[in-house]
Amino acid sequence: MSRLAEHSTSAQVALVATLGLLPFLGEIGADADRVMGPAGLDAGRLSPASEGRMKLSAYVDIMERAAEVSRCENFGLRYGRQFPATSHGLVGDIALAAPTIGMALHQFVALFPLHQEASAVALREEGGLLWLEYRILDWRIFERRQDAELTIAMFQNLLRHAFGEHFRPEEVHFEHPNPGQHAEHEACFDAPVYFGQRTNAIAFRPRHLNQPMPGADSARFSRLLAGASLCRRPRDTVPLAELVRGEIRARLPDGYPPIEDVADALGVARWTLQRRLAENGLSYSDAVCQVRQTLALNYLLLPHLSISAIGQLLGYAELSPFSRACRRWFGAPPEQIRLRQRQGA
Repeated sequence: MSRLAEHSTSAQVALVATLGLLPFLGEIGADADRVMGPAGLDAGRLSPASEGRMKLSAYVDIMERAAEVSRCENFGLRYGRQFPATSHGLVGDIALAAPTIGMALHQFVALFPLHQEASAVALREEGGLLWLEYRILDWRIFERRQDAELTIAMFQNLLRHAFGEHFRPEEVHFEHPNPGQHAEHEACFDAPVYFGQRTNAIAFRPRHLNQPMPGADSARFSRLLAGASLCRRPRDTVPLAELVRGEIRARLPDGYPPIEDVADALGVARWTLQRRLAENGLSYSDAVCQVRQTLALNYLLLPHLSISAIGQLLGYAELSPFSRACRRWFGAPPEQIRLRQRQGA
């Protein structure tokens, strides 16, 4: 079950993101009311064809609950895999009508905030590859594996629409830990899949970007783009402290994240970041500790992750400092914390 941190979040996502959700839940035998009811949604009235929006936190929560109710650990992956490239709403329509593949990708990235707030989508080049990246920025939307897997699977569908059915990525990255059984992930993407990464991403060769999109329509593209320019741009809905925690979370697998790196990622000076955190009664080291502590409790619930692997995901180079931290946080070493959690389950 997805859990949010103490404060609610107002970030929203377009209802089109739920297109096909009810039929898919029916196919796998999951009770739609059990999945959506706790989020305050009436499954009978859900209309993804409408222009409505819903809270991003509720949407992510629905995906986590769907995996639980259906007992399908890879729910998000399977839902995203069957999500048609033609059903991404206005942002997707603009990409599909773009004159070239390169233009489609750049517009999709630039306009994604109109589809989903408090999220970052980027297209960057590194190591001879293009990386289409996705991450929810709001730390308070904590458990989000299903959303990440469905989104990257949806991205693959869009890329296959653009490049052809034989498109094959070079790599796929996910920020969440290895779920244990991931053969289905590699079969879905037909590529190596890596977990515990800084962000969620699909990497591919930057070829044929000047090739026309299959549905290129310059007149429609211009008309839709003009309409998008009139849409309300999302407000800055994520408080700085939550953005800081989110950046810390993303960087922990690489070790203790330097404050300079986090400040650079957020576009502020180090001293400005420290001052603004202090105004909220928080120090940077406290923020790192809070993120590590919260992640530790959640990772210790995953029996396939070894204690040493958890320590590495939390940025500890050796097991002993992680064990000392657990004693400080919880009064016991990680092995005992894991045992308590199992006994309490």
